[in-house]
Amino acid sequence: MTTTQTTNSRNTGVGGDLTVSRIGYGTMRLSDTPGIPPTEAIVWQPPTPRADAITMLRHAVERGVQLIDTADAYALGGSEELVAEALHPYRDGVVIATKIGMTRPSPAEWVPVGHPAYLRQQAELSLRRLKVERIDLMQLHRIDSEVPLADQIGALRQLQQEGKVRHIGLSEVTVDQLREALRIAPIASVQNWYNLAHREHEAVVDFTAEHGIAFLPFFPIAIGSHATNDSPVAKIASEVSATPAQTALAWLLHRSPNIAPIPGTTSPTHLDENLGALDIALTGEQIARLDAIAEQAESGT
Repeated sequence: MTTTQTTNSRNTGVGGDLTVSRIGYGTMRLSDTPGIPPTEAIVWQPPTPRADAITMLRHAVERGVQLIDTADAYALGGSEELVAEALHPYRDGVVIATKIGMTRPSPAEWVPVGHPAYLRQQAELSLRRLKVERIDLMQLHRIDSEVPLADQIGALRQLQQEGKVRHIGLSEVTVDQLREALRIAPIASVQNWYNLAHREHEAVVDFTAEHGIAFLPFFPIAIGSHATNDSPVAKIASEVSATPAQTALAWLLHRSPNIAPIPGTTSPTHLDENLGALDIALTGEQIARLDAIAEQAESGT
């Protein structure tokens, strides 16, 4: 792992022609599961009350969030419809990212399907639900092990050549999978599970940074026991007049300039707290202490 920064740049690039604020917003939490931890969310029905979710999305954009991340599998397309209802017509500078390639046969199942015809159909439905002619960032939600990766990326590349997709992204991939995908099409982003305590994708972070690919960590604040009141994270948070969640996000922002976390929340107050991480400067010594916490979490000590 190489942590390179001691101050936060506020923006990062996606695909070479888009610039976004480095804290985005993930819409998975806008579902029918209020109060359930995000790793246990069902994400099956659109949210109730719907008006609160619309207010949440509009608040995010008003506060300067530019990257809105959703997926066709969230609430069976309901999340994309919600984004359009709240934000369409999209203001200049707002980047809408969605994902295809994951089916929901039941509330408990997430099943990758990478058949090219299916991916192209889902892209057409996403275009319709989001009310756009071109999707800024279309991500393959998961690689389907039953379909050659060349066919899956090839379907997204075809959509890109048809003008229906601006940039292609991947989710939950390894460096080897990313290398293979890059031989087929330009890849603008990678969205993997990565945070202070969940560190298995270190090599992917470094690879994306080296190749100018945006890295969009999901569940970026899932730090568990490392954020208790007497934890090292809490102690560093106190030193910089921040919350543990803000400190965890600030660590990500310091980790590499291509990182743009996409935390989700149903609370405008929590969203404002998350955005406050952009203003937190960590010293080299504080970063080293947080790195040590992360290494302990990875080793289970």
